[in-house]
Amino acid sequence: MTDPRDIDPNRFETHHATVRDVRIAFVREGVGGVPLLCVHGWPETKRVFWKVIEPLAAAGFEVIVPDLRGFGDSGVSPDGLHDVYAHSADLYALVHDVLGHESVVLVGGDLGGPVVQDLALRYPDWVDRMVLFNSPLPYLKERMANLRNSRPAREASDYFMRQGTDPDGLAADLATPEQRRRYIATFYTSRFWAHPGAFLDQSQPPGRLGGSAEVDFHTEPFADGDRLRASFGGYESSFDASRRSGTSMIGHNPRTQTLILYGSSDHVIYPDFDRMAAATFDNHVGPFLLRDCGHFVPWEAPHALVSGARMFCSDLLAR
Repeated sequence: MTDPRDIDPNRFETHHATVRDVRIAFVREGVGGVPLLCVHGWPETKRVFWKVIEPLAAAGFEVIVPDLRGFGDSGVSPDGLHDVYAHSADLYALVHDVLGHESVVLVGGDLGGPVVQDLALRYPDWVDRMVLFNSPLPYLKERMANLRNSRPAREASDYFMRQGTDPDGLAADLATPEQRRRYIATFYTSRFWAHPGAFLDQSQPPGRLGGSAEVDFHTEPFADGDRLRASFGGYESSFDASRRSGTSMIGHNPRTQTLILYGSSDHVIYPDFDRMAAATFDNHVGPFLLRDCGHFVPWEAPHALVSGARMFCSDLLAR
């Protein structure tokens, strides 16, 4: 049964800070605890962490959950660039420069996965450790040559190609708020990124999109045409170097302590994600496969994420 608080957009206070000429919106709960930066992916906003913010703060974390530039309540970048490097630089400026944290624990998946991986490699003395789930990973040929399923499913990649190579055309096709929300709704339902039924609640009246009030909640921020178009920027930058604000760092990481979680019902990420992640991060815990969980781990398996982060960081929380 859906807890009404989980789909309340006003559940947590939203703060704002201007960094690198972009107004970034973020939730900040448990101030004074161990800094924990939670980074959403696509098609998500900070709302995907709504179920875990409160218990993570109660465990002793200072939970910082931003909307990436171009997403949710954050502004669209004046330069039109919304790539991994830009997101990483924004978040370092927010958490280190504005909030003043000298160390941080990172949490991320999907687009947030490359962002936290970049931060960990770029600022190894700043990033204490990392929790990673259902994320793009580097392909390390020598380490992964024996893996048979180290590529995303081709039949699930049509959205990636269209958003990356024809973002303006797709944005034009999705001309109304309703069309935009219905497009996003498919990623929570019929594309089976999530475990079947994960965003449906039979005890609740049907929602307007995808038969679910939860899907309504997650699609609402994408009704805005400018933000939907901006959200395609990460895909666009995969194909067009001119859409990158800098070179992202993603590769073998021999240093950062990394907890690996895998929602194994995911139909879009590599089937061998868990094995690939173990090969990428030498200093890892897990991987732990999550039953009845797909792509959206903080929403589909909140207890696993919270309890895993709490135990993984128990030494930090005890200080």
